[in-house]
Amino acid sequence: MRTPIIAGNWKLNKTVSEAVDLTSELAKLVDNITDVELVVAPVFTALSNVYNVINTSNIQLAAQDLYWEDSGAFTGEVSAPMLKDVGCDYVIIGHSERRQYFGETNETVNQKVKAALSHDLKPIICVGELLKEREAGKTEAVIDDHVKGGIVDLTESEMESCVIAYEPVWAIGTGKTATPDQAQEVHSFIRDILTNCYSENLSSQIRIQYGGSVKPENAAELMSQQDVDGALVGGASLDAQSFAEIVIQSR
Repeated sequence: MRTPIIAGNWKLNKTVSEAVDLTSELAKLVDNITDVELVVAPVFTALSNVYNVINTSNIQLAAQDLYWEDSGAFTGEVSAPMLKDVGCDYVIIGHSERRQYFGETNETVNQKVKAALSHDLKPIICVGELLKEREAGKTEAVIDDHVKGGIVDLTESEMESCVIAYEPVWAIGTGKTATPDQAQEVHSFIRDILTNCYSENLSSQIRIQYGGSVKPENAAELMSQQDVDGALVGGASLDAQSFAEIVIQSR
């Protein structure tokens, strides 16, 4: 039985004080939940302060990105050892916005995944197709490319520490959501890829999140699908009550 994992990706939102307030409220709302893994991903500047709020709670900390080198002349970047030092357990890698706006590729995703794993950070590896790709019938080709490109040369034991997040790009921040059947179809396809790359045993253990306009109103139906093991939540994670309700709906 795979434990659901609900992660809140705050994107470029919340000052330090706002992040602390949000996390403090959230911690109170979910303090009795032990059957769902909870993760929040604030901006870099708020990571340390948020960790101070959640370090004795059932909420874990994630970063929204990292660089693949540990240190050096890479102005503006943040490395895996730095994220580990402020209390991160997870890091989101390859989000569609990183691909769309900042030139992320399968190759850089793979480098970042390896850097995260080498410092005991668990990667949440994002994959997903554009609307034009879905309409052209290319969903499976894109997903196959993203998954395989992101996990190049990872051992089975390394893969066990990874989470895959399927995020149909056409459903991110648009109010559109993949139907439960559409989500299940792609999640099942991802599991088949992992079976072919590794083993059925490994594939059955990996958690695959759905990300794309997840809200309290649609969370339960999405999470009821056989291969949907949680959610990577965007806008709805910026409100503690809304995020807590999604967590409850996923149980």
